[in-house]
Amino acid sequence: MKVISYNLRKHRAAGELVHLVERYGADALCLQEADTTDIPDEIAGLRLADSTQRNRLGLAVYYRENTYRAVDVRALALKKSLHDRVLKPAEERLLGVRLHDIDENHDVIVASFHAAPLTALNSLRRHQIRTALAELQQLGEGVPAIMVGDYNYPVFKERLGQHVRDQGYELNLSDSRTYTRYRFFRGHYDFATSVGFEIDRVRTLPQGLSDHLPILVTARPAAGVRRTVEIAEAETGAA
Repeated sequence: MKVISYNLRKHRAAGELVHLVERYGADALCLQEADTTDIPDEIAGLRLADSTQRNRLGLAVYYRENTYRAVDVRALALKKSLHDRVLKPAEERLLGVRLHDIDENHDVIVASFHAAPLTALNSLRRHQIRTALAELQQLGEGVPAIMVGDYNYPVFKERLGQHVRDQGYELNLSDSRTYTRYRFFRGHYDFATSVGFEIDRVRTLPQGLSDHLPILVTARPAAGVRRTVEIAEAETGAA
């Protein structure tokens, strides 16, 4: 499964999405800072699962419709920073979608996430990440899940990684930095957090019109997790 995550920088990079999907063969596309009133229902074979509705700059998740079927969607407002309360850029900072793999006959969860900006404390962002990961399990306990997006967490990532592992997830950085706008804030901002997936690679893609570089996550559900889910679904069907 190939998942692209891209912060569009106030929708400026929206015109690059068709090329990105086609060039890298994405199976899912997770967007941040998208003008959700101006995004198409389909991008190069990917179908819009849903987008946030209460954000000035929103989230969206697309999936390859000849491979997956959307089962459930959940959007969530997270604990607000002062920036959110004053400027109101984002009411909902998590959008998760449960997808059914038609050929493999198992489900996965893909989510787009956008943490509070750098004006907030790391402790607030950790709270948002912790809440978001817990909420994804409401879409399907034990279902492999991957949450990608703009975590706005350029320093002390080792501590964040430990917090994520304490929840049973793994944090994966890309192979090079993903934010370049300000000299003193350059670094890794866009991550992949997952459970039940084997992450083969997280690759930073070439920069476009956004100050964030898109990332490409190549992942597959862990074999043991797939088997556990299949057994559980079989037992549920038999009951």
